[in-house]
Amino acid sequence: MNREAWDERYATDELIWKADPNRFLVEQADGLEPGRALDVACGEGRNAVWLASKGWRVTGVDFSHAGLAKAERLAAERGVEVTWVEDDVVVWRPPPASFDLVIVMYLHMVAGQRRQVLANAASALAPGGTVLVVGHDVSNLRDGTGGPQDPAILFSPEDIVEDLAGLQIARAERVTRTVAVDDAQMTAIDALVRAVRPR
Repeated sequence: MNREAWDERYATDELIWKADPNRFLVEQADGLEPGRALDVACGEGRNAVWLASKGWRVTGVDFSHAGLAKAERLAAERGVEVTWVEDDVVVWRPPPASFDLVIVMYLHMVAGQRRQVLANAASALAPGGTVLVVGHDVSNLRDGTGGPQDPAILFSPEDIVEDLAGLQIARAERVTRTVAVDDAQMTAIDALVRAVRPR
């Protein structure tokens, strides 16, 4: 989806996604010492706002003006400060070696663009910094539920590990979560990769 499509999708009073942070972010950030964090393709800002509430100094980047307006509102409601940047994450270059945590959550694009975004994410990590990538796994098409239905924009943990060459891989696996679909409980399959820049 392009910028205009996301602006149209976010053009509602209510949040499209819930205000609570992603469960995998909560799990993986546990135990990390708060520092500077970057939320790549932050959308409506729920993960960035949660990190800020935990003491992180957060920058959130997204190309959707409507999404960032909702993110600003959520941050104000929660009483936290986040630096919001309106830009296309494929072309935007974060300051190098500047962040202790970089998250890329459910950003789906063709492989070449994904590799560019993740190369930028890796370059933004300070020594000892962590990058967390979570998204719909390619196996979700056949064995799971929800998410994009185009295999060209889905990925596996192995794809992300390859994209993050040069970092130390701390975790790379398929994970599941339960989603409600028409009053039934279904299973979605995600790819999760956590990596660290050597000190």
